[in-house]
Amino acid sequence: MTTKETRALLTKEDLTKQFKDCGLMEGHTVMVHTSLSKLGFVIGGAETFIRSLLEIVGAEGTLMMPSQTWKNLDPSTGVHWEEPVEWWPAIREHWPAYDKEVTPAIGMGAVAEMFRKWPGAKRSDHPARSVAAVGKYASFLTENHDLSNIFGEGSPLDKLYQLQGHVLLVGVGYDKNTSLHLAETRADFPGKKFSEESSAMMVNGKREWVTYRTQTVDDEDFVRLGQIYDNEQKVKLHKVGNADVRFLEQRPLVDWATAWMERNRV
Repeated sequence: MTTKETRALLTKEDLTKQFKDCGLMEGHTVMVHTSLSKLGFVIGGAETFIRSLLEIVGAEGTLMMPSQTWKNLDPSTGVHWEEPVEWWPAIREHWPAYDKEVTPAIGMGAVAEMFRKWPGAKRSDHPARSVAAVGKYASFLTENHDLSNIFGEGSPLDKLYQLQGHVLLVGVGYDKNTSLHLAETRADFPGKKFSEESSAMMVNGKREWVTYRTQTVDDEDFVRLGQIYDNEQKVKLHKVGNADVRFLEQRPLVDWATAWMERNRV
């Protein structure tokens, strides 16, 4: 007995039409978070997905995706949870320095990994929390990514806010919506914490293990926040293939989330 195929079969033309139906348009600047497998079977996979979005936004538009390398953090933070504690000193000493041309995007999925190597792609210099961008504002969005100010003022997320950009969530929820970290940096709540992080990076031509102070991120309330935002703002849930898709204006989301965090975080 054969099982009935339930996955959508998607060509580039299908994706282009369906993402346009979500509201994506020429000239948009968009932060994209995606789970490719949720769409169904995309003929050509990550390449087809990226080509369809670039075709829609065109020469005046820009796509941005996370290209984080969070394994390049101190083992004590838990990023090397599968390795024994006695190996930590060796990891600190020998983990390769971040190289934006080479270092893979860890755990960000096939789309983000392909995107960071796309012709014309720019990638920010943060050794653990980089973003990649392609298009008109790619350089602006990725330059001067401050070591300590990962998600706050002057960061790629803040620059997206300045450009009145959008967020596209494809088969993923608010727990993957990095723009909420910008709201975290802006919100004033009692439990805000700062911590020291360390990463391997090149300093004056040689590898160094650099320690920097940054705001501690907390995404535990992002899903609950997102559900309330969806309800209050009547956010439309689109379908592209088999995936649930949200297409959001970033600025109203960040402003709302900042106020929400100030009311609800302790």
